[in-house]
Amino acid sequence: MNELFGTLSDGTAVHRWTLERAGTRVRVLSYGGIVQSVEVPDRDRRTADVVLGFAGLDGYLENPGPYLGALVGRYANRIAGARFPLDGVTYALEPNNGPNSLHGGTRGFDKRVWEVAAVEHGVRLSRVSPHGEEGFPGRLEVAVTYALDDSGALHVSYEAVTDAPTVVNLTNHSYFNLAGSGNAGGQELRIAASRYTPVDGDLIPTGALEDVSGSRFDFRTARKVGSGYDHNFVLDKGVTDAPVEIAELYDPASGRTLTVATTEPGIQLYTAEHLSGPFAPGDGVALETQHFPDSPNRPGFPSTRLDPGGTYRSETVYGFGVRD
Repeated sequence: MNELFGTLSDGTAVHRWTLERAGTRVRVLSYGGIVQSVEVPDRDRRTADVVLGFAGLDGYLENPGPYLGALVGRYANRIAGARFPLDGVTYALEPNNGPNSLHGGTRGFDKRVWEVAAVEHGVRLSRVSPHGEEGFPGRLEVAVTYALDDSGALHVSYEAVTDAPTVVNLTNHSYFNLAGSGNAGGQELRIAASRYTPVDGDLIPTGALEDVSGSRFDFRTARKVGSGYDHNFVLDKGVTDAPVEIAELYDPASGRTLTVATTEPGIQLYTAEHLSGPFAPGDGVALETQHFPDSPNRPGFPSTRLDPGGTYRSETVYGFGVRD
């Protein structure tokens, strides 16, 4: 189902699409490719929205900083100094996080209106990012599909091609709260990651891959999420051709579970201490599947380079369930 959601100041219409299958209802906006809501039942079949979102378009326009539910790119997460080298050329990006580039710059993919078309059990969003947008090289053609499978799981599939060498790292920035409200820090999280990327004071990776053993970063056995995280975890499976389950979030009160499967080598855990406005710090947990932050400046990290003739592909699956 497609409906008008609002209008931008330049007159551009923003539409909302509703997907529904096997007990899951998802609403997606053409603005920012935003997942506005995900409604799923608890163990008593009571339905609640388990992602943070605004009721109207103005909420997103007036509060862009949290990237609620948005598609972020061209480069999810941070690039140090808002610059990177590629084939002997240093590209200067738009700094929007102190001296660094965050989530693609001041007007990244999260602030663009996407073309949307219906596909089987979902929608396909597409746009062309011109050469030089926010400083990134190459004309990038991007398509992202949101689709529900017969279990009610949400598949997010990304594709991109370029006409010149560039870097690409895309993700969805939904904040999950399986209780539907309140603080999410007491929900239980498991991540299949034996290492993480420690960061400096600007949240830029130091380049090390540090063992999680005996530290607060060890989520290999499920435990309460807690607070104070904005870190990339190095998934044990690495890059894979098909999604592999790597994380589970569980809310004991409602019984709801969220599983995350991905082709990506990393996942950013962000416990949202900086949320404000209608939301309080810790009201959601972001689980951003991705390549590592600052990879274009770190040759030892998995490459985010995309060349002409190649295709960037990534897929993440969010599965919803309940425990008794």
